[in-house]
Parts: sequence; C-alpha cells; structure tokens
Amino acid sequence: MSPLFSHADSLHPRPTGTSAAAHLSPAFPGRAPWGTAGKLRAWQQGALDKYIETQPRDFLAVATPGAGKTTFALTLASYLLHNHLVQQVTVVAPTEHLKKQWAEAAARIGIRLDPAYSSGPLSKDFHGIVVTYAGVGVNPMLHRNRTEARKTLVIMDEIHHAGDSKSWGEACFEAFEPATRRLALTGTPFRSDTNPIPFVHYDAGSDGIRKSIADYTYGYGHALADHVVRPVIFLSYSGNMRWRTKAGDELEARLGEPMTKDLIAQAWRTALSPQGEWIPAVLQAADRRLTEVRKGIPDAGGLVIATDQTVARAYAKMLREITGEKVSLVLSDEAEASKRISDYAEGTSRWMVAVRMVSEGVDVPRLCVGVYATSISTPLFFAQAVGRFVRARKRGETASVFLPTIPMLLGFANEMELQRDHVLDRPKKDGEGLFDEEDRLLAEAEKANDGPDTGSEEFSYEALGSEAVFDRVLYNAMEFGMQAHPGSEEEEDYLGIPGLLEPDQVQMLLQKRQHRQIQRSKGRPAEEADLLELPAEERPVITHQELRELRKELNALVAAWHHRTSQPHGTIHNELRRQCGGPLTAQATANQLKARIGRIREWATAV
Repeated sequence: MSPLFSHADSLHPRPTGTSAAAHLSPAFPGRAPWGTAGKLRAWQQGALDKYIETQPRDFLAVATPGAGKTTFALTLASYLLHNHLVQQVTVVAPTEHLKKQWAEAAARIGIRLDPAYSSGPLSKDFHGIVVTYAGVGVNPMLHRNRTEARKTLVIMDEIHHAGDSKSWGEACFEAFEPATRRLALTGTPFRSDTNPIPFVHYDAGSDGIRKSIADYTYGYGHALADHVVRPVIFLSYSGNMRWRTKAGDELEARLGEPMTKDLIAQAWRTALSPQGEWIPAVLQAADRRLTEVRKGIPDAGGLVIATDQTVARAYAKMLREITGEKVSLVLSDEAEASKRISDYAEGTSRWMVAVRMVSEGVDVPRLCVGVYATSISTPLFFAQAVGRFVRARKRGETASVFLPTIPMLLGFANEMELQRDHVLDRPKKDGEGLFDEEDRLLAEAEKANDGPDTGSEEFSYEALGSEAVFDRVLYNAMEFGMQAHPGSEEEEDYLGIPGLLEPDQVQMLLQKRQHRQIQRSKGRPAEEADLLELPAEERPVITHQELRELRKELNALVAAWHHRTSQPHGTIHNELRRQCGGPLTAQATANQLKARIGRIREWATAV
C-alpha cells in the first residue's frame, strides 16, 4: 500500500479533502472483514463526513470494539495534516502495548509517530508521538509545551481512562487544553463512577442528570447488522462451591443462586481457583469449542483472561496438559509481553493466557474463543474484555465466551447491544457491582507485576472444592439450554455449533439444540438423569425464560400476601417450602414453582 504522503509532502502537504480515505485499508492494523475491502466502512465515512462538515475543535466518536476506530482516527489525522489544519499529532493510549500498535498502524499510511518519545525535541522524521495516559500524568507541562508550540491534533484513545483518576484527568486537561483539534475515541463511554471525562460534553436531561453526548455513535447492534463484528455466544457454567472463611467456617453455595455480595465474591473466586474442578472443566470445554471453530476458521485462537500472575501460570499449565501444545503466557505490560502478543497474533497457536492488560484495545483479530476467568465485575471491563473477540475478518464468523454463572455477568451479556452514556450526578446505589473501582483496577493493570490481589482481605478464604455444571447459553439477549454435566451429550451439542454461521442461523441452531435436549430429558429414566441428579418428573424441561416468569409470578404473589398479612417475605417463602417441599426458589423446578403458586392462590381464596 502506498503511503498517503511522503516526508516531502509533510513539509508541503497538498489539499486532498476526503480523498485520503480512499487509499486506506478499512481494517488496518487487522484484516478487512467481509464486504469492506478497498473502502471505508459506512460508519467511518459517515463520521468523517460529519467532522469535515462541522470542523469542530472537539469530537467524540463512540464505536463498538472491533468496529475500526483506529482507521477512522488516522484517516481524519491524514485529512487534517494534508489540509494544513494541524501540523503534528499526539496519540494518547491506555497501555504501552497500544503505543506500538498505534505507531505501526499510522506508519502503514505514511504517518510517522514515535512510540518511544519521553522528552525533548522530536526528530523531524516524525509527524507526532504516542504516549500513555500515565505518561501524560507524569509530566503534563512537557506535553502542554509541545501542544502550544505547533498546531496539534490530539487523539485520545479510550477517552474514559482520562476519568480514571483526578490526577490523570487534570493532567490531560492541562496538557491538551491548548490543542487545535481533539478527537476522543471510546468503545465504552460509560463508567461506574461519576468522574467527569475531560473534553467530553455533558447535557442535562429533564431529570437534571447530565449524560455524555457523543458526536457520532456506532453501537454493537449496528455493527452486527453490518457484519462488521461477530455475534457472541456466551456459555455459562454453574456448579457447587465449597470454601473455608477466615473465621474457620466451611460454606457451600451454588453459582447463580441468590447470595450477598461477599458470598458471591467468595463463591466466584472458589470457581476460579486452580485447586478445584470448575476451571479445569471449563477450560476443557472451551478447548473443545475452539476445536470446532477451527474447522471453519483454521487459525482461530483462544484467550483466557486471568485475575493475577499466579493463577495465569496455573491456567497455562492446565491448557498445555489439555492440548499438548505450547501456550502463550502474557503477564505484564512490558516490551516482552508486547512481543508475545504480537507473535501470538501473527501465528496460528491455540491459546493465550493473560492478566487484565490484554482486555482492552489489543488487536488480535483471530481470537474467537474466550474464557472470562477473572473476578472483575465492572461493566466497563466486561465490555472491553468481550471486545477482544468480536472483530470480524470475514462474514459468518462467531465468537464464543465462557463465563461463570454470576448474575451480574449474565446481565452484562444480555445487554451487549445496549448503548450507554457516561452519567454524572446520579446517586450511588447499594450493591452496584462488587467492586466498582476502575481506578484501582487500571492502576493494577498498568503495573509490571501482576501479582495476586491483596485489597480484598474482607473476602479472605480457602477454596476447598468446586465442580462445574453446564448451565445455559446466552445469545441475542435470549437464553437456551438446561443444566448438564461436563462431557455429556447435551453439553457437546452446544459446544459443537459451527464457527461459521450467520446470526439468524446461530439462533435457529440453539433453538434446535434446546428442543433436542428437552426431548432427551423427558425420555431418559431417573437413574440416567444428567440434570443435577433429579428424577425425570422433576427435571426442568422448560426454558430459562419460562422459569424466570414462574419465579416472577411467585414473588409477586408473595409480595401481595405480605401486604395483606404483614408477614415477612422470607416467612411466606419458608411456609410454602414447608407445605410443598423443594429447595429455595432459585433452585426450584418448574413443577415445584407451580405447586407453590397454586398453594398461595389457595390461601388467597380461603381468606
């Protein structure tokens, strides 16, 4: 590909209007997806046209991960340089690895950015620099002086990180307030906190609450319809967890059942413990899924996102034993780690295991299967993690993400297509996430030593044992399947869905698999039951949606009985269980729920 302009052009650039865009590969630094080669994608051209028409000083582009924000930003940078509207470019990226990625992408179209810049005059061989938010925070005046010296375009990649801490936000404002043009990019313009993001415009609604306003938005739903990103199949695994608390008490709980935040955190960490059976079973299932995907996508890769260095090594060892192949292990945001990511991206090996740093912005288009093996519970991190798997290279590719049955994660998975804005002024709600501490998480992700978390002493515990149970499949905000043991015929049905399918074909196949599982369950004798050892007549042979409606109906009737009698909700539920039998509502079968609904209706008519 010929560069957009040579070094001589940078001294005497020629006006080109939007013609620069015509020579850009629409998918660099990755490969173009189906149907887009040789031209900008429609959203990229639309955003560029809007910018050229309005010529704003600040522009916020929100585009789902994998949509091609880098291509849009560099096309715009080329246009502004060619037309003398700016003289230099500064790119601010979240991590060290992304500095190199930005510089390589820019070089392919003739924009030379220095990713190793630290101080002093910039060589005339470069059109600008790439720095991290942390780097700007260390010396904002250095960057302010550079910004004031020449007309500067500042591209802030994943701009929400400028709100990660007061010092970073203030540093970005101080450094780039004099900039001639500022382009803010993000795939996730929402945060759990209310720290304002520099250079982002907020408008108050009728309720007085301020929300971020994007100048151009291209969400996951639109990108999916345009075949720019892959549809995501979420495979959820439950199971019983046992652990010992700091006080010496031994507890047991099932993933997905109603629990306090502390108990959810402990059960979750028990599932992720290398000493149990949950994570080995899920890794085996994920590898079987990867094998199926590679039948249609030969170089498809898998990524396990681990919480810390210790468990990442343990997961890598498990995968080596499962596959008999070498596993790429990425532990920190260093030069060696960046090389490992690049080598993996360019190769064909099966698995990479990494700590948090790989979850955002890292471009490995061949990643198709993921395991969310971290206890981070913020919507920001989840969206960025899933974003590593959605970049499409050709039409029909699907992504598969394995995750524990944690209600919060299932909620995030079901809301993939919702567009969020960053909200200020909202009150903090109780129970709003287990941690809600993006500041701490990002700071840890930037450290070279990704050691075990030490900030959760209130969750001190010892994992005693865990088991995995295939729970359900989530796709397109719908749920499919019923619980089954790992290795069962039912689980294999879902793991064996082809890796090359149109979105509507995915849904059709999931519906067929669910119907087949229900029919098998009905015809299987109790001694062969593969659904939590329940006898045949008690097996939940209806969908998760139907079970959810039954629970909702029961809870509504309990609430109505509470208002009539003033009895506590828990007392009413316990009495229904005493009279009708069965476990807690969350674990009750459809027949048990129907029996309780019938009994409380009898109470109402008898009064």
